[in-house]
Parts: sequence; structure tokens; C-alpha cells
Amino acid sequence: MELEGGGPAPGPGQAPLGPRGLDFLQHTVGSLLSSYGWYIVLAAVLIYLLVQKVSQSLAARPSSRPGAADAAVEPEMVVRRQEALAAARLRMQEELNAQAEKYKEKQRQLEEEKRRQKIAMWESMQEGKSYKGNLKLNQEEVEAGASTSSAVPKSKPNKKPLRGGYNPLSGEGGGTCSWRPGRRGPSAGG
Repeated sequence: MELEGGGPAPGPGQAPLGPRGLDFLQHTVGSLLSSYGWYIVLAAVLIYLLVQKVSQSLAARPSSRPGAADAAVEPEMVVRRQEALAAARLRMQEELNAQAEKYKEKQRQLEEEKRRQKIAMWESMQEGKSYKGNLKLNQEEVEAGASTSSAVPKSKPNKKPLRGGYNPLSGEGGGTCSWRPGRRGPSAGG
């Protein structure tokens, strides 16, 4: 099969590169660039930046850098870091142990004070005295001791009784206010 020009026929998938072929190629590439030109430029820039970033990260890896000096310094730094970490952990554990001892001592003191109060209450009961009055006094002493060791002592204001002899259920002694149920029957709306 020969074309009009008398040359060999192109094989399958080959386009003739004559003046018509160049026009076709130029038209195809031009239309492709006019339609998707900005997308192609943007994709090319992103691929370039991605390649640069990957190459920098590969160059920055310490394992990729050969060198005897870096290898000699690295174990020393690791040992120093581990020793510093162990020392910090030891300090923190010592502080925790000291706080636990203080807490245990405070708990022992509180238990001892409670035991003393119970003994005093028992003795006052054996003598036939009121143990509630003594208990209140002992608690006030403990609270006073605790408040002086911590923050500002809190004073309790003297509370007055609400109303003497007032019982809202009986309806007596309430003064002028009294409640009466409403009248029965349909409501007067309309």
C-alpha cells in the first residue's frame, strides 16, 4: 500500500509527519495547552517542590551521613541523656517519698487526736458528765490548731433562730400571713 506520494505506507500507530501531520500535532498540543495549561503548570510546580522536599529529608537523615566522628559522639550523648533521665526520675521519686511520709505523719497525728477525744469522752461519761459539751470543745481546739497551721481561721457568725414557735402546718404564730385554698368551681375565664 502506497500513498499518493509514492513512499512507503506508515505502519499502524504511526502518523505521517508531513505538513499535514505537523499541523495536526500543533493543533492538538495547542488545544490541550489552552484547555489544561494552568493545571499542567501547577502540577509541574508541585512535583518539583515534592522532589526537593524528599531530597532534603533524605540528606538530613543522620544514618545516611557516613562519618566516624558522628558515630563516636552519638553513644556518648545517648549515655548522658540516659543518666540525666535516671537522675531526674530519682529526684522525683525522693520528692514523692517525702510527701508520702508527711502525709502519713499527719494521718497518725489525726488518729492520735481522735483517740484522745474518745478517751476523754469515755472518762466524762464514766464520771456522769455530759460528753457532748466536751466533744464540741475538743473539736474546736482541733479545728483551731488545724486552721492556724493552714490558712486564715474561719469564724462562724452567730445564727438567730428563724421564728420562735412558728409552725407553717399548724397556722399558728405566723403573724398576718395565712394561706387559704381557692374556691371550687369552674374558672371565671371566658
